[in-house]
Amino acid sequence: MTPTRQWLLAGFVLVCIYEAAESKRNFRCPSGCSCSKETIICVGTSQIPRTIPKEITSLSLVNGSIAEITEGMFSLMSSLQLFFFFYRLINANSLTTIKDDAFSGLPHLEYLFIEGNKIETITKNSFRGLRDLTHLSLANNKMRFLPRDLFFDLDSLLELDLRGNAFQCSCENKWLMTWLKNTNATVSDVFCAGPSDMKGKRLSDLPIPPGECMSTDFVRHQSIPIQSMSADIFSFKEDIYVAMAAPNSNSCVVMEWDHVEMNFRKFDNITGKSVVGCKSVLIDNHVLIIVTQLFGGSHIYKFDNQQNKFTKFQTIEVFNISKPNDIEVFQVDGDWYFVIVDSSKAGRSTLYKWSDRPDHNETGFYSYQFLHEWFRDTDAEFVELDRKSYLILASRSQSPVIYLWNKSNLKFIFHSEIPNVDDVVAVKSFQVEDVLYLAITCYIGDSKVLKWTNKQFTEVQVLPSRGAMILQPFTITGRHYLALGSDYSFTQIYLWNVEIKTFHKFKDIYVQSPRSFTAVTTDRRNFIFSSSFKGKSMVFEHIIVDLSL
Repeated sequence: MTPTRQWLLAGFVLVCIYEAAESKRNFRCPSGCSCSKETIICVGTSQIPRTIPKEITSLSLVNGSIAEITEGMFSLMSSLQLFFFFYRLINANSLTTIKDDAFSGLPHLEYLFIEGNKIETITKNSFRGLRDLTHLSLANNKMRFLPRDLFFDLDSLLELDLRGNAFQCSCENKWLMTWLKNTNATVSDVFCAGPSDMKGKRLSDLPIPPGECMSTDFVRHQSIPIQSMSADIFSFKEDIYVAMAAPNSNSCVVMEWDHVEMNFRKFDNITGKSVVGCKSVLIDNHVLIIVTQLFGGSHIYKFDNQQNKFTKFQTIEVFNISKPNDIEVFQVDGDWYFVIVDSSKAGRSTLYKWSDRPDHNETGFYSYQFLHEWFRDTDAEFVELDRKSYLILASRSQSPVIYLWNKSNLKFIFHSEIPNVDDVVAVKSFQVEDVLYLAITCYIGDSKVLKWTNKQFTEVQVLPSRGAMILQPFTITGRHYLALGSDYSFTQIYLWNVEIKTFHKFKDIYVQSPRSFTAVTTDRRNFIFSSSFKGKSMVFEHIIVDLSL
């Protein structure tokens, strides 16, 4: 070593000795604390010392009134990084909260004991940067949950004590159960304080069934400034469309899904007079839209590939239709039919069949059968049961009527009524595990869920529904839902409980005066499209939520 380097090194050592002596000489033991060469013990203090000499390796705070540890409270003790072994004790305080980066400035901390406090909240990054920490105790606090990946930065952790807390063995602590099974650190036994069926069990012993902590949600995706009575989803040439009956704008608005913008955009506008129904049907590669109107008759429009729009194809015979209310399209034995439901006292719900018109040799939909009259029908639903075809007509003045398709005369004949159900505005069918159910919407009184058993529908659930206009079942990713839409409250989403086989309240969403809910899947995403009679039609995305996050 050259004389110059020897001189510089000697000078550096003298400076360090002088600074250490000066620091020790200037340091005053904080009020309420006792200090020794390497230790500071503070009893009943409300403050953490701002600075300490380099020689101090142990800081204890006992019976203090410190409520929270915030970011950088130890940052002025940066000299502690010159040591490799530290001991810290924060014991028996009124501490309730530890925030992110609470121990920044102590990168070589090895022992941290935070025991006998009132800690309820620890943020995810509370222990960030403590890569040399080997021993951590959070015993005897009031913690029920720990944030996911709380111990992520603790690469050197050897022992962890979590005893004496009120941990809930629920989805929020699923990550902790998994971590306890996989960590190499020695961890004290951690027991469940709840829920009641888990109380007393060890977290590390609990099974973690896949998917148990997965739930769903409906989040607003798009608002469409169109008031509509219905929304009918159909696909054509791998594209998704929706036909919306918009009486206030005298049109049937056809929208298509934009695969780039991931929204519905306007595609075509079929003008009319007080349009109350738009229903699509695809026959022999032809896309038809049935448009019903309060005035000016009803018509069928066909998509013209050359003009890339819908053009009038046929005027529907509506001699007995006075006030159309719903359109139901279906097939029986390979033939296409649709029913226009009439809600007036003077009209009759009418069945139409796709066939050749005898006198003109033209293919189209022509009236085929007149159903009952004077019933003020509100909705129709076609169902198939036991290889038989049924048509259910709902009414606001009579009990719902079930018609059976007669294979001899190829007509619907009266079969039975659904008793104890009045003032029905809509009837929708759905299946769960091959069992058929009906969702009956009642404007006055309670809406109901009925189940097909022993060749009849029986009541299985009642849903309070004052002012309800639609009780719509739909299924997304294997989950069965009901959307109960009312003019007087939020739309209530119900979810099917597979164990008790009924629906339970799941979520509220807001749609002003909803009239329909339709599920649609596109681009590997799931949505429900809701029409609104007095406001904007809404699109909600169905998302998967991990409750353990």
